[in-house]
Amino acid sequence: MFGLGAPELLVILVILLVLFGGAKLPSLAKGLGQSIKEFKKASRDEEPETAKTAATKTPPPTP
Repeated sequence: MFGLGAPELLVILVILLVLFGGAKLPSLAKGLGQSIKEFKKASRDEEPETAKTAATKTPPPTP
């Protein structure tokens, strides 16, 4: 996972605990998870729309 080992992840977790406290971490993790979920949903939904707009913006051939 991004070249991070167990010691590095443990240090990051300790820093997060010090900065935000134990009570805030679950809500931060939940918010992060929802953000990632919304981003993935938006990126999937946007692909067909860009294909449709590219097809509609193509000018008709000139006679």
